[in-house]
Amino acid sequence: MTGRQILLVTGDFGEDYEVMVPFQALQAVGHEVDAVCPDREAGETVKTAVHDFRGDQTYVESRGHDFELTASLDEIDPSEYDALVLPGGRAPEYLRNYDAVLDTVRHFFDEDKPVAAICHASQILVAAAVVEGRSCTAYPALEADVREAGGEWDEGVVRDGNLVTAQAWPDHPGWIAEFLDVLGTDIQHGEPITAD
Repeated sequence: MTGRQILLVTGDFGEDYEVMVPFQALQAVGHEVDAVCPDREAGETVKTAVHDFRGDQTYVESRGHDFELTASLDEIDPSEYDALVLPGGRAPEYLRNYDAVLDTVRHFFDEDKPVAAICHASQILVAAAVVEGRSCTAYPALEADVREAGGEWDEGVVRDGNLVTAQAWPDHPGWIAEFLDVLGTDIQHGEPITAD
């Protein structure tokens, strides 16, 4: 199978691991990933934030990296992409107010294309009105939002058809593996490469 064209939508203070890890992991197995943000052009950057879990009632946040965008949201055509990735962090809080973001998300659901959403990305799914009747999850504090929008709340990594959701970046191994399965990615394991 040839690599898929994947769109990743993020913004300032998207969660660092939830942006960087899927972006790089999907490329590492042969997919092409475009990262976009409203009001930003290809080559510009967004600031990320690292959310850490230290036993408090919620996460703590610190500054992450400058993440370079590869395309412009207003210039891409969602129909040219096979799948969508929505990272969490604080970015979804305001990204859900952009019609272009919501229209893009709805396209992937209308066409039954694979979608991976993690953590606070459910705020975008709720705003796009695509969770009703679906089993999904999100950052635990958003359970009420998902239920209010008609979603069926679950925990861990949840797959409902072509939608794969997870609660936060510690779920990456299962979330990415499940998304790769939805994409039909065939990973061949050979002999380990060793340094001489």
